[in-house]
Amino acid sequence: MASVTPSKEDLQQFYIGKDISDVPKPAAVLDVAIIRRHCETMLHTIKTLDVGFRVHVKSHKTPEIAKLQVGDSTEANFIASTVIEIEMMIPLLQELKQEGRKINILYGIPLVPSQVPLLAKAARELGENSITVMIDHPDQLPYLEKLSSLAGHPTCVFVKVDTGYHRAGLPPVSLNKNGLLEKLASAEEKGGARLLGLYSHSSLSYSGTTPEQAMGHLISEIRGCKDALERNLQLLPKRELIISVGATPQVVSSQNLLRDDTLCSEARELKALLRETNVELHAGVYPILDMQQFSTHASADSGCLEDEIAISVLAEVCSVYNDGEREKPEALLAAGTLALGREPCPSYSGWGVISSWRIDGVCKDSSERLVVERISQEHAIVTWDSESQTKIPLHIGQVVKVHPNHACVTGAFYGWYFVVDSDRDSQSARIVDVWVRARGCGMRAW
Repeated sequence: MASVTPSKEDLQQFYIGKDISDVPKPAAVLDVAIIRRHCETMLHTIKTLDVGFRVHVKSHKTPEIAKLQVGDSTEANFIASTVIEIEMMIPLLQELKQEGRKINILYGIPLVPSQVPLLAKAARELGENSITVMIDHPDQLPYLEKLSSLAGHPTCVFVKVDTGYHRAGLPPVSLNKNGLLEKLASAEEKGGARLLGLYSHSSLSYSGTTPEQAMGHLISEIRGCKDALERNLQLLPKRELIISVGATPQVVSSQNLLRDDTLCSEARELKALLRETNVELHAGVYPILDMQQFSTHASADSGCLEDEIAISVLAEVCSVYNDGEREKPEALLAAGTLALGREPCPSYSGWGVISSWRIDGVCKDSSERLVVERISQEHAIVTWDSESQTKIPLHIGQVVKVHPNHACVTGAFYGWYFVVDSDRDSQSARIVDVWVRARGCGMRAW
């Protein structure tokens, strides 16, 4: 018999007020206090630097966090990786539009034909200039023109630029591949498109470990897009176009520009580029973070990981091996690859870090920490992230929190998040809300 997913209202009614230890496990937990702080810091940075901003929803897939990401900004620009995320966002976008805000959501991969009727449906519901698509090949233009025809108005477009990450897009020297820009100009003349600018997403900064490296990657992205614009000025509309660049480490690194003691050459160059360029920064996982993002140390103001990472996975201890059964003490968790994800992190060799939450004798800023060292589909092995032979301070049936390496992948296993608020409850134990995630790849076209 197929299971029925409970409604958000039923989940809230059943779980709000409970201790998170009492929910079925494994389970995904978010600390909204950390999320609020990260969103407020980013919005303050964007406002102070006077640059554009576009927020990705694919990491969390919830309208609640999306709303926090844009705050009270007069422009609310979003990115989604699936059309189901756009469907999820429609009520929020309509609400923001009714408040008089300018709204826009970008479908964040190059346009494919199966998504055209679905995107057109969203465009009709949200109105003109609400939906943007990404183009990096002239053969995508017929789909773009069909989308505009079905929507009843021109579709906004970013041309995707490859500034070195090689996932999607065209290099600056080949932006007019097979006459792409001329064909796009023709589509615009016929009312089938409206070019917003150039878009680059580079995750090269994920391998960095300092603010200077993250700022350096952002500089390279901006310069790559500027080069693409300058090489093709005669083929582009005679209006100011947007350069949309970023990924969480690069965008978080812009926070360093607000520090009085930031005098490094990367900071000076980045400040100058942002002043002279019509830049829109974009990022997605920064409200939540994870071990991968934390390891980049993109902001000089970052605290300890338990104060910065908002997501954790609740798991129960199945067994403990503290009596010489193995080379070193270990514990077995009832959560594995499906519950945690299997994404590596460059800062350590494990698959998740155990929070100090409710573990006797372990402090959040301790030099010794427990990590998920080995992982299988439904189980994980926990041990010390060192050669310590100290007994594992866990007992069978104990509930632990695991901070995952990659929040986007980890979240995909779960239909909803249990939300806690460490500003209201220092123990981060009481459920204050339940947020349902968008799941799947497409939506109904009717």
